[in-house]
Amino acid sequence: MKFHHIEIHDGVATITLDRPELHNAFNEELISELTQTFKGIGSGVRVVVLKGEGKSFCAGADLNWMKKMVDYSKEENIADAQELANLFKAIDNCPAPVVGVAHGAVLGGGAGLIAVCDYVLAAEDTVFGFTEARLGLVPAVISPFVMAKIGVSAARATFMSGRRFKAAEALRIGLVHQVCNPAMLSAELDNITSEFKKAGPQAAREAKQLIKGVLERAHNKVEQINFTCETIAKLRASEEGQEGMGALLEKRRPQWIKS
Repeated sequence: MKFHHIEIHDGVATITLDRPELHNAFNEELISELTQTFKGIGSGVRVVVLKGEGKSFCAGADLNWMKKMVDYSKEENIADAQELANLFKAIDNCPAPVVGVAHGAVLGGGAGLIAVCDYVLAAEDTVFGFTEARLGLVPAVISPFVMAKIGVSAARATFMSGRRFKAAEALRIGLVHQVCNPAMLSAELDNITSEFKKAGPQAAREAKQLIKGVLERAHNKVEQINFTCETIAKLRASEEGQEGMGALLEKRRPQWIKS
């Protein structure tokens, strides 16, 4: 039995968590499945959409999975945590833009999934929370990805209490980018994917690598400048870059935008 499914249409890969009876809670099978799916995203995919079936996007860890961890050795716990980390790295390294769609409950690791998406659309009645502290735990594995999104101050305000918060606060702290009426979720998602597809396919992927590359070289300004100069030189000379600049000068749509 698969705990998620993927559909690809017109350059958009929609990955749907499919454990609705458990609010799409994580277990080891779902983690493994999602990791392989994200690692397998090919060059023909322009945008990836990550969403959940049923009442919630993802309410965190499966209780039955957590029960098994009680008897794990330290080594087994580290190995288990590493598998979860591999999932977040696979999403973070997905070459195409990843758009998360939040609704219902987005808790614990589910909030981590949202944090690692490039763009997040949330229904205004969504409830978020890094709730691990209320179980005597901490959001350790997801913390690098969450803190990169919301910063130290918001992490202090949410990690230590484990409190739940609404979509308006998630928007304010930068966890999500857009909030809408639940009835408008599908229409707004279509608008977002259309906007991403206006970018050159290569340029969108290179932009994602640019952001990572600049951050990785933050403590070496010489390397940072060299990296950015090499990146733009490469793209200006590329077939896609030439097409984009030519389209601008000739006042026409570039070939990657359908009429």
